[in-house]
Amino acid sequence: MEITQTELILIRISGLDRPGLTASITEILSHYEVDIMDIGQADIHSTLSLGILFKCNEKDSGNVMKDLLFKASELGINIRFYPITADEYEEWVNMQGKNRYILTLLGRKLTAQQIAGATQLLADQGLNIDAIRRLTGRIPLDERKARVRACIEFSVRGTPRDTEELQRDLMKLSNRLEMDFSFQKDTMYRRMRRLICFDMDSTLIKTEVIDELAERAGVGEQVRAITERAMRGEIDFRESFTERVALLKGLDESVMKDIAEHLPITEGVERMMYVLKKYGYKIAILSGGFTYFGNYLKEKFGIDYVYANNLEIVDGKLTGRYLGDIVDGRRKAELLQLIAQVENVDIAQTIAVGDGANDLPMLSVAGLGIAFHAKPKVKANARQSINTIGLDGVLYFLGFKDSYLDERANR
Repeated sequence: MEITQTELILIRISGLDRPGLTASITEILSHYEVDIMDIGQADIHSTLSLGILFKCNEKDSGNVMKDLLFKASELGINIRFYPITADEYEEWVNMQGKNRYILTLLGRKLTAQQIAGATQLLADQGLNIDAIRRLTGRIPLDERKARVRACIEFSVRGTPRDTEELQRDLMKLSNRLEMDFSFQKDTMYRRMRRLICFDMDSTLIKTEVIDELAERAGVGEQVRAITERAMRGEIDFRESFTERVALLKGLDESVMKDIAEHLPITEGVERMMYVLKKYGYKIAILSGGFTYFGNYLKEKFGIDYVYANNLEIVDGKLTGRYLGDIVDGRRKAELLQLIAQVENVDIAQTIAVGDGANDLPMLSVAGLGIAFHAKPKVKANARQSINTIGLDGVLYFLGFKDSYLDERANR
């Protein structure tokens, strides 16, 4: 009885892309007893790069390669053949058990220096890049155009020598070269985030509302000084909150309505909220600010939950006191976990975004914690950060690609 010998052959094809090219190549393979063991394709500026690893009968391999060469000549593309040994193939199969990660680089633009620095850090940790894809639309030559952003996602395989060291090195690199990054383990949880919790002041809005209220009350300088110390983590949030609220005593309630109607919304919030709501995310505001303003944003953007602090109002004026428990850092982390339970969401499927020291507990508890234009202490302790673009940068850390979004979502 004759034993049929098989061969493993890798073909690499490059050239000008056009409709039907991949179909033409695989049509030839279909004429023989061929099993496709692996296939991958990328298209960069209409230039195709296609790789196919197949197994065929040894007696057919010569004819397969001959037919492919004729077809490549007809199509005006380049094709190369590489025999693969059984040992090489088994080594490749065993790589499937390795950990997978996603490194996302983000900025107003991305330079060769930034990409070289990040990829060298991966190499130093013994990690291999499997795939690279651009998440943002094509970048205009005129960099002065508004809302320009660039994002590249690297699919990485392997086990880092020291994950904490890699995280620190990426943070140093991002600070030095003015870019943002996210390094996440590539699991099903990463692909299925469902709950996102935001700080409000200096995150969803470009101000600290308590500072706005203080200006109207004539105590702006005093309150700003306390706020800055609290955000830097120099004093306890509860203590600073009580001191600041006391300084607002006597302020008319109508001032709050006026401030709410003129809140400066952070760049990218409208786009981000539209996309998150469209794709079914539950959204919460967990804020050390005030419920009055959180509810205004809730109505504006269709936010699902608002937890913040309630100012006591008597006879239309602030009393300088608050009602209920203070929403501080510890409480934010508790609320994130509570909402996740209510929504039946695994904690690994949650995201938290904030800028201040009182956001650190929820950033560390969430499956993905993102420091946004954050204070130095927060950046130093966060695993992901966004500092170069607007809040819609969060979408890229979640894997959204501009080309998959509709026209409104890309404005």
